Amino acid sequence: MTIVESIGLTKNFENLKVLHDVSFSFQEGEILGLIGPNGSGKTTLINCITGNIPFTTGDLLFRGKSIRSLKPHQISQMGITKTYEIAPPATQITALENVMVGSLFGRNGKGRSMREARQKAEEALDFLELSGQKGVPASNLNVFERKRLEVSMVLAMSPRLLLLDEIMGGLNQTEVKDAVRLIKKIRDSGVSILVVEHIMETMLQVSDRVMVLHHGVKITEGSPEQVLKNEAVIKAYLGSRFGELKTSA
Repeated sequence: MTIVESIGLTKNFENLKVLHDVSFSFQEGEILGLIGPNGSGKTTLINCITGNIPFTTGDLLFRGKSIRSLKPHQISQMGITKTYEIAPPATQITALENVMVGSLFGRNGKGRSMREARQKAEEALDFLELSGQKGVPASNLNVFERKRLEVSMVLAMSPRLLLLDEIMGGLNQTEVKDAVRLIKKIRDSGVSILVVEHIMETMLQVSDRVMVLHHGVKITEGSPEQVLKNEAVIKAYLGSRFGELKTSA
């Protein structure tokens, strides 16, 4: 089933066109990678999907229904969540308490009791392999633990679609490999994922398909291998280093 379909999505800020006629779709259980240079419109597209920024023309369908007129909290309750959906982790409270906040929002969160919220939070922390730190203040977590806490908070919101905006920034190579494994683990649990990252090597590892934006226009989409070999992508975004990688492969 198609979980998200964008139809001619355009976003203007006064005279500046940030997104122009962007159309794409992806399926349930798929990881779609979104890349592009700084200023290409990636974050704007994510904010249009979550309803935080209204788009100018076009439409967005979620599971076949238009979300164009919905407020951000309504979209969240349908099952679309992103990191920092509520707020960054509060450093003065524990990891468990942070995730409990997330479990009271999003899909099915409104009717949860505190006991149910705690159980949901513990499940999310366990899933992200962070249960050993559940009683630790967020301020005492290392970078990778903080990243997993951020994802645990939105995972506790029972998402159908999870938007990850540069969640792997600041991680070392070993941590990136672990992050890729955990993202695929989330996908395998039935959650569709849209990943925004700058590092193409990471996209090759994590994405089923990759879409490339440049100056607010979708220039291509396809498998990571197809995108890596695309001349327009190399010219617009990847640069000579990846051109050399392409020819040596």
